[in-house]
Amino acid sequence: MGFTIGGIREIRSGTRRRGRSAECTAVAEFTGLWGWDVVPGARAAGGACSCGLSDCPAPGAHPLDFAPRVPAGATLDEASRAWSEFPGASVMLPVGQAFDVIEVSERAGRRALVRLERMGLPLGPVTATPDGRAHFFVAPGAAAGLSRLLYRTGWDDPAALDLRGLGPGTHITAPPSDRGGLGPVRWLRPPALDSATRPPAARLLLGTLAYVAHRSRT
Repeated sequence: MGFTIGGIREIRSGTRRRGRSAECTAVAEFTGLWGWDVVPGARAAGGACSCGLSDCPAPGAHPLDFAPRVPAGATLDEASRAWSEFPGASVMLPVGQAFDVIEVSERAGRRALVRLERMGLPLGPVTATPDGRAHFFVAPGAAAGLSRLLYRTGWDDPAALDLRGLGPGTHITAPPSDRGGLGPVRWLRPPALDSATRPPAARLLLGTLAYVAHRSRT
């Protein structure tokens, strides 16, 4: 996966001594500790997107098409070199390879997270976006089978629950980056060694997520 325990210390403490940016530190942690690819993303300011398109459909909330992916296993120095080519870029994670994402409203996500933790179910990372959404990291393949999994748990309309799966071809903005000029993405449950590299199967969480999402809309 790239880093030894010594490497973890380099990210967590030595980085500050050398004045690395928060984004570089995050990129190195994501690639080196958790085994995630990272892509430089656009930023938004005053409604304009840094990609340069005046009619950008998602200002500050998409990867930069011309920026190469920083692969899993990249070191801190490699991440810093890559980010120096795109100063100010947001940190984006490709979905569908190391993990899929189940998205719900932040309100429902926070309530579901409390329930899931009390139940002792395995959990992966969870983020909250500045536009009020929660992203639960789950095992790859969940997005493609979401409707089937929901049906098995007694629910048959993801849209009615304000719940959806994100899979291959999509990207999420990662903490500490700004999304869409609205503010930073935050961790509701940060990555950990026992969960980030092996996110839980969606079926273990979906019943609770669907129930809480339903209750939050009524």
